[in-house]
Amino acid sequence: MRQSQLFTKTRREAPKDEVAKNAQLLIRGGYIHKEMAGVYSYLPLGLRVQNNIRQIVREELNALGGVELIMTSLQRKELWEKTKRWDDKAVDIWFKTTLKTGGEVGLAWSHEEPIAEMMKNYIASFRDLPVFVHQFQTKLRNELRAKSGIMRGKEFVMNDMYSFCLGEEDHNRFYNQTIEAYKKVYERLGIGADTYVTFASGGAFTQFSHEFQTAVENGEDTIYINREKDIAINEEVLNDETLQSLGVSRGELEEIKTAEVGNIFNFGTQKAEALGLYYKNEKGEQVPVWMGSYGIGITRLMGLLVEKFADEKGIVWPESIAPFRVHLVELMGGEEVHKEAEELYRELNQAGVEVMWDDREARAGEKFADSDLLGIPLRVVVSEKTLAAGSFECVHRASGKTEHLSTSELLKHLTHHV
Repeated sequence: MRQSQLFTKTRREAPKDEVAKNAQLLIRGGYIHKEMAGVYSYLPLGLRVQNNIRQIVREELNALGGVELIMTSLQRKELWEKTKRWDDKAVDIWFKTTLKTGGEVGLAWSHEEPIAEMMKNYIASFRDLPVFVHQFQTKLRNELRAKSGIMRGKEFVMNDMYSFCLGEEDHNRFYNQTIEAYKKVYERLGIGADTYVTFASGGAFTQFSHEFQTAVENGEDTIYINREKDIAINEEVLNDETLQSLGVSRGELEEIKTAEVGNIFNFGTQKAEALGLYYKNEKGEQVPVWMGSYGIGITRLMGLLVEKFADEKGIVWPESIAPFRVHLVELMGGEEVHKEAEELYRELNQAGVEVMWDDREARAGEKFADSDLLGIPLRVVVSEKTLAAGSFECVHRASGKTEHLSTSELLKHLTHHV
């Protein structure tokens, strides 16, 4: 991509009513556009980052045997009434509307009920199980606390996966496999060491759940951890009963601020029984399906990565999800400099390296400030100075390390670097 063709522009200041660091930097960098409190549009650079996060999640869930689909956002009232989750007293984040043909519908905040109902068409026998399906869906939640940028919005993208198993043993096996798959996702995003599998409340889903909580300074949650025993407990369920069940005392726990980046729920047969999802076992008996639900926030992760890695200059993207690997910055210096930048741009593209070329007519200081704000992992500068030296100035955004590399050295670094 040529930066001169990008319709978005960087900004010196974020909107005054935006208090979250992630949203401030993403708005200033032209990654997102704020529509209203808790509602954001994803601009070209932001969409590239979001899609890269999606792909990492997709690869790890497909490796588990997950099959991707997409469900509708409109939800039938009578379906959710069967599980008593249509009532605003049970679920207080519904967006609801009335159809012109009559009757109420809800806008999806989750999909357990409709996906279980749908599976009644495809699960009849023990031979049809297990089934693991997942989707990337825009969820709509009428949040009162939409003050954390894209980390907690009224509209957001989530991957939700659902498992349908023969019984508890099969379910537990997949549940534990999903924990490991989620860990791989966070490892690939560069936050594996700071993300904890956390014992938590199930909220509107079930009595208890496991959350994935990442340590971050501006996190909304508080958890208590014991690093040696690999135990983490959400503040909301920190009581004597929980401590006893996990075999840990309060004095052994360290308090840290975190943000939730994923959660998993065990429904047992409760959901299937309420909705009539049964299968015939080998004896011909009708048995309820054992269900699990698993969620990982795509746009929430994007916001968290900004919060966690940004510095005083701007965003610092992990290489695995950056919009581009290289920010090619051409400084004004006449036709020879332009030709050199154009040739390097061509060679990087041919080598399969994703690169954004800053070919704008702007001062060096402005270009460098924009490059720091955008947070692309490697800045490669082409100028009269680098032309004379026969090598490019290469600045690593995360470390600030500067190298001077020839074209062949740069291509070798980018094509062999893992």
